[in-house]
Amino acid sequence: MKNLIVGQSGGPTSVINGSLAGVYESAKKQGFDKVYGMLNGIEGLLEDKMIDLDEYFSDENNLELLKRTPSSFLGSCRFKLGKVEDHEELYKKVFDVLDKHSIDSFIYIGGNDSMDTVESLSDYAKEHGKHQNFIGVPKTIDNDLPITDHCPGFGSACKYIATTLKEVICDNAVYGDTKKTVAIVEIMGRHAGWLTASAALAKDETCCGVDAIYLPEVAFSIDNFVKEVEELLKKKPNIVIAVSEGIRTEDRKFVCELLDTNLQTDSFGHKELVGCADALGRILRDKLGIKARPITLSTLQRAAAHLASKTDLDEAYNCGVKGAELAFAGESGKMVYMDRVSTNPYKIEYKVFDDIHKIANIEKKIPLEWIDVDNNYVKDELVNYLRPLIQGEVKQIYKNGVPQHINMKK
Repeated sequence: MKNLIVGQSGGPTSVINGSLAGVYESAKKQGFDKVYGMLNGIEGLLEDKMIDLDEYFSDENNLELLKRTPSSFLGSCRFKLGKVEDHEELYKKVFDVLDKHSIDSFIYIGGNDSMDTVESLSDYAKEHGKHQNFIGVPKTIDNDLPITDHCPGFGSACKYIATTLKEVICDNAVYGDTKKTVAIVEIMGRHAGWLTASAALAKDETCCGVDAIYLPEVAFSIDNFVKEVEELLKKKPNIVIAVSEGIRTEDRKFVCELLDTNLQTDSFGHKELVGCADALGRILRDKLGIKARPITLSTLQRAAAHLASKTDLDEAYNCGVKGAELAFAGESGKMVYMDRVSTNPYKIEYKVFDDIHKIANIEKKIPLEWIDVDNNYVKDELVNYLRPLIQGEVKQIYKNGVPQHINMKK
């Protein structure tokens, strides 16, 4: 008899619960006796906070609701264990809790920082003769995990961004030639611009698309930006610009720091970025005397389960299934990943990467050859990479006119 525990960490996505559903169903089929959920990730585990997932998901109807529920059902955290030599008491406490509940396998659904936790615990187990094994299941809307072709959660966020920008473009053009209008849409992405690049997906036979895309992979020039907006407004009266929250000036200063130089940081040392669109709007007002409307998508792009990509949800679920299979086989210090076999027709395979040390704390950025630097846009290669990930719609379960979700019992 084996017991497994699964947790969710970092920023949520609209399909992260799909991975949780995959882990649970697969773990029960594999033969795990108990499948526990840690509440608020590793931080909750340290306090022995967990639930028996059978209480919720032995009912298949609840599993279907789980797949359609945004955010992390189990709660999340941003907690760094740190180096063993500095915090060994935390590591001992983790294994004390696992031993107390006879837990053999640990699955963590998350991004870069979560894979750091999997790496640290797996290494500690090997070095101290512990029997538990640790598996990572990828998740992040930022799509910045290396090795995997893309991350579960990313496709749905792209679908939301493309859809929302099509609507913003229509709204921004309402006055036509009678009034010049500029909308600056701020999209998540600290050092990698994958999400912002998905703004290009708004362009089709019914939409002219955004007029410029600014990514953190390319140094941002305030002077050039002002000139480019000025030139765009000579060609057309209504423009929409997509910017990543993490764009930086040539001296590596975040553009959002032009408004606030005292940005807060989380436990991993990441600055909490906000205000890029506001800063650029003020610059255009001061330099050109025009009003630019800042639009910040913020958490909407990761919470919009009503616009989830079916491709994304299916892949999130399958990654969870694969993670439970690896856990039952006793694998450790490894991560599930997706390998793209072909783009047209789109096909991926679920594989396992053997060395999580080559994943944790490493960010995958957009290849520069996929960026049209001269025209502040992206190339067809990037659009072709993104397009398959937003395909398909998830049928929601409605009641009283709104989608239904599953919540933790009080």
